[in-house]
Amino acid sequence: MSNYTVAKRYAEALFSVAQKQNVVDEVNQDLQEIAKVIKENKDFLAVLTNPKFSSDRKKQIVSELFNGVNPVLLNTLQLLVDKKRVNELTNIAEAFKALAADAQGTAEATVYSTRELTEEEKNNISASFAKLVGKETLNITNVIEPSVIGGVRVQIGNIIFDNTVASKLENLRRTLVVNN
Repeated sequence: MSNYTVAKRYAEALFSVAQKQNVVDEVNQDLQEIAKVIKENKDFLAVLTNPKFSSDRKKQIVSELFNGVNPVLLNTLQLLVDKKRVNELTNIAEAFKALAADAQGTAEATVYSTRELTEEEKNNISASFAKLVGKETLNITNVIEPSVIGGVRVQIGNIIFDNTVASKLENLRRTLVVNN
């Protein structure tokens, strides 16, 4: 079974419990912070996956470090230690975030542009593209990428809307090469 499938199953189970207890936002925020800690501190993940430490010791470490997180999430973290799936935490966080956004009628979008977009521009892009993917709004992450030359490229999941000058120039180049 692929790692993403495993992570998605854990995320779905965690989401189901969090939804029943009406703590989805709290769990999502905590989970995103934990994923950020893991990405920034590779040594932390190395400790939690090190076979020299017992599962009980690893669970104790998790409990001490994350004693302020929601109990639902803390139980999940301890389960991941028991099942030797702690290395999936960042994927679980990503899948959980998508589930939470979907439940709220939003989707994650990455917008590539040559400069930082204003809030008004982000809101306009959100309003325009959310309808195309059947959502109410988009949570936009703006990525500055000079290679687009002008315009924007919007990525929502695996759907890409490319209205950049670079892509238009490439299409023109292809047309000229094919016709010659």
